[in-house]
Amino acid sequence: MSPATVDAHKIAAARLWATARMPYLASAIFASTVVTEPDSGTVSIDRSWQVHADPLLVDEMTIEQLGRLFVHLSAHAIRDHASRANELGVAEDNQRGRWNRCADAEINDDLVVDDLVPDAAPDLPSNLRCEPGRLAEIYYDEARDGPRRWDCGSGADGCARPGDGRGNIDPQQAQLLRLGVAAEIQREQAREPGTVPGGWLRWAESVLPSRTDWRRVLAAEVRCAVAAVAGKVDYSYRRPSRRAHLNQKVILPTLRRPIPDVAIVCDTSGSMHDRLLARALTEIEAVLTRAGLRQAQVRVLAVDTDVQTVRRVSRAAQVQFAGGGGTDMGAGIEAAAELRPRPSVVIVLTDGYTPWPELPPPGIRVVVGLLTEGMRPAGWAPPDWARTIVIEDTDLFHDGTLS
Repeated sequence: MSPATVDAHKIAAARLWATARMPYLASAIFASTVVTEPDSGTVSIDRSWQVHADPLLVDEMTIEQLGRLFVHLSAHAIRDHASRANELGVAEDNQRGRWNRCADAEINDDLVVDDLVPDAAPDLPSNLRCEPGRLAEIYYDEARDGPRRWDCGSGADGCARPGDGRGNIDPQQAQLLRLGVAAEIQREQAREPGTVPGGWLRWAESVLPSRTDWRRVLAAEVRCAVAAVAGKVDYSYRRPSRRAHLNQKVILPTLRRPIPDVAIVCDTSGSMHDRLLARALTEIEAVLTRAGLRQAQVRVLAVDTDVQTVRRVSRAAQVQFAGGGGTDMGAGIEAAAELRPRPSVVIVLTDGYTPWPELPPPGIRVVVGLLTEGMRPAGWAPPDWARTIVIEDTDLFHDGTLS
């Protein structure tokens, strides 16, 4: 005879077993409530993080099997597979099954190494004839059809079932839970590097704002390039040596230390709206101030498809922006390389919607400040020969400057 309710002690033991193996998922695993769903034939999770459990299935599973399933179902909710399915238009039963298998493969790919793939939902990328380490959306496009092994619920495919929506987790709380899990993943990785699967690390990095202060990175790059040039000392006969009086028969050269020259190529194309241009001005001011270049001045080139203006400035307020057409930062880099005196460092501030030269300008260090707004332009990645600093969307509203 089937039990009337799920075994609460077994559920608690399974949760403890799961969190002992993936402690950084503990808050999500314990956040879900469990309700009895007799004759449902599954243990699933809905969009409100409520687990619907057939008591007969729970009774048949071992604590370890149930613990693996808790990890798996929680991962569906953490990675917001329901919303992602809705964005793809998953609705019909055959689509739901296909998406569920693909979402399972995305999760299980990160559970294999710790032997946490659930027996009930064991699909892996190899079962779909797909490469590992990819997202469910990619598998959904490329996977071969196959039998649906397990119904993971509306928390996996976004399609409502009877009894859904009675949980205590609303969308705002769910997002806070995801941020908390992402933070725990990064802390775990910092404590014991290599213990967190790569897929979870990538997910955490995509959810949390970057902890890297790109302003410090950019400042370090500029200082490094400036120091490399400032450290170059050569002989010159343009000025007499201070030791010339020691031997008047021989003309002695003097030591010459070149002054570093920096050029900033600023994207002024139509895709650079006022907020991005304001950020570019802020960073120009930061370069002048923090890198110690105010006295030497910096040449700023306003560029869309052609160079519109070139001006030496000691303050960002002196910059003249012109343009508004297409984009070609390669033209700006080429024009900067032709300046005299030739710059030792070229900084490019752009939103990234531009082609790039295949080869770097000889003898010039190029630093790209890539201003993004949530997504990076597909197919327009800066070249490997340039040092790229990504300025995330959250930074665009930050009052700080490069330091």
